[in-house]
Amino acid sequence: MKQAILPLAAGLIFSAAAVDCFAAVPDGKAVFERNCSVCHSVAPPPKSAPPIIPIAARYRAEFATKAAGVKAMTAFMQSPSKAASVIEVQAIERFGLMPSMSALSEADLRAVAGWVWDQGGAGMGPGRGAGQPKGTCR
Repeated sequence: MKQAILPLAAGLIFSAAAVDCFAAVPDGKAVFERNCSVCHSVAPPPKSAPPIIPIAARYRAEFATKAAGVKAMTAFMQSPSKAASVIEVQAIERFGLMPSMSALSEADLRAVAGWVWDQGGAGMGPGRGAGQPKGTCR
């Protein structure tokens, strides 16, 4: 009987730990819908902030890897500034800088940044829209 209980107990412990691991990873789309969709639409037309697809395209144009783009986007969301922005100056003039999202956890910010990056997939970016260099939108 003791020999049967030990593997059963170990299995329960490991399965409970696995559930906790999966629950700890935030869903970027869910974070967006809860916190960002009030101001940002996914695609044009804009709400009170630039749409996500053009933002994603800008990050993809500025950063060679998803990891670098997500890191920069996360830092920007924690402490927005004109210097750290990758969107056109005209967009900042039109919409203003976004408020800091530092009330969200680092994991939530990384998750939503990764989701935003993924919205700028194939067919997006310079040459498939206005195609103008940064800061020249008119």
